[in-house]
Amino acid sequence: MIHFKQILETIQDVKVIDASIDYKDYVALDLSTKNTNLIALDVTDAVLFEEFIGNHLTKNNAKVAYGGYCEVRNLYQRSSTFKNNVSDERNIHIGLDLWIKAGTPVLAALDGKVHSFQNNISLGDYGPTIILEHQIENFIFHTLYGHLSLESLTDLSIGMEVKKGNQIGTLGDHTVNGDYAPHLHFQIIKDMQDKKGDYPGVSSQKDLDFFIENCPNPNLLLKI
Repeated sequence: MIHFKQILETIQDVKVIDASIDYKDYVALDLSTKNTNLIALDVTDAVLFEEFIGNHLTKNNAKVAYGGYCEVRNLYQRSSTFKNNVSDERNIHIGLDLWIKAGTPVLAALDGKVHSFQNNISLGDYGPTIILEHQIENFIFHTLYGHLSLESLTDLSIGMEVKKGNQIGTLGDHTVNGDYAPHLHFQIIKDMQDKKGDYPGVSSQKDLDFFIENCPNPNLLLKI
């Protein structure tokens, strides 16, 4: 029996931001609690955080910084969105982040259709978000694109068809994207659990096993 992850691994040539940027121009970025370079950085200040990202790109002669799947982060402590209670804090990132400037084109990973879209406006949330639905063989699954520009939600409709590599939006800046340095949160979701326009991108430790199964590593598809 073919498993979903095996299907993802067979798919080639997937880009979800500016297709002209080669993966050789990407550099890994560690935003975990283990990164001592973050100790002196005020991660609640989106402008300073964007400068930090820019310096990391310049230092590594890169155009895109990426990473974050299953990464334990302190980024979410400033927002009540991620705190159900003290023992159930959501701080484990279950998508893949791609850090690059606002306005960068965002592309559909695969052929599919618009499942839903929404502006998730809480502090630390996704801001404008698009979710696509895909079917490969007998597998129906979804891809989520968070932290987009407001313009990205214009002229969308549920069920609208999209083609792999087509532009579906652009990255937003900190004034609209949940107050982060510009980046794309890209996530694969098997079961949407009846949610529309939104789906958790950060897990608590107690729910992590479920989310790892329902939201496999996006790099299985991207292969950065």
